[in-house]
Amino acid sequence: MTELNRRPVASLWIGPRLHYLNQLCLKSHVAAGHPTTLYVTDNVPNAPDGVEIRPASEIMDLDMGLVGNTSPSFLSNVFRYKMIRKTGAVWIDCDAFCHRPFPDAMPYIFGEHGFVGALNCGVIGLPAQCEVMDLLLDYYDNLPDYPEWWNKRQRKKMDKQPDDMSHAAKIYATERTAFGPQAFTHFAKVAGIFDQAKPRDVLYPVPFQLNDVFYDPHGRVEGHFTDDTLSVHLYTNGTKPWWRKHVPLPGSYAYRMSEALGIDPALALEE
Repeated sequence: MTELNRRPVASLWIGPRLHYLNQLCLKSHVAAGHPTTLYVTDNVPNAPDGVEIRPASEIMDLDMGLVGNTSPSFLSNVFRYKMIRKTGAVWIDCDAFCHRPFPDAMPYIFGEHGFVGALNCGVIGLPAQCEVMDLLLDYYDNLPDYPEWWNKRQRKKMDKQPDDMSHAAKIYATERTAFGPQAFTHFAKVAGIFDQAKPRDVLYPVPFQLNDVFYDPHGRVEGHFTDDTLSVHLYTNGTKPWWRKHVPLPGSYAYRMSEALGIDPALALEE
């Protein structure tokens, strides 16, 4: 039986329909006892039972034209911090699977990922009022000419972007992660909390480069896990098209987790 007093978690979905992997990840937090909210821009009829659906406009107005010129992940990078400030919930990407509940006594939830030691922001827990939040929200609300951590090469690349693009879109076109991991890594260092980052095994145990292992029935996904693992990022933005359009093979991690949580992949494949 799950506990009903876990800390709340929340995410954002831009679009009308969840993929089964997104259903799976949201349901995993519900199953772990976390009150789970999904903020949406459209009617999303296939959210899992137990997920509370709320309009994204409760947190901020989303410029869908800007989303069209960039990607849904672009504005989600702004949304997550505004959501944390307003609600205090832990941000979870819709492709973050809850392996174990987030402890209550863990004010900072963020971690290293991949092989490079940088920070990711797919799972973020921060005090609603803290310096890094102030820095991030000021960055998004008052975009500088260039992100202050960029080198000359990056600035020159931005200068070559088309004049008819918005300033924000130019930054995104120059560096896709300038509003996500780059910004979070930089401002975590400025605020002096970089050393609060959890090791890779806690939130991102499987490196992005190896994400095919989730669909391999002979892959040893759990070999990446440790006793400290809380979340497993499935990196759906890097999933090969074949896996997005087909039911996972029996025995694979995606299949086993779907079976355990009652998610039918065949009902929510990419069209």
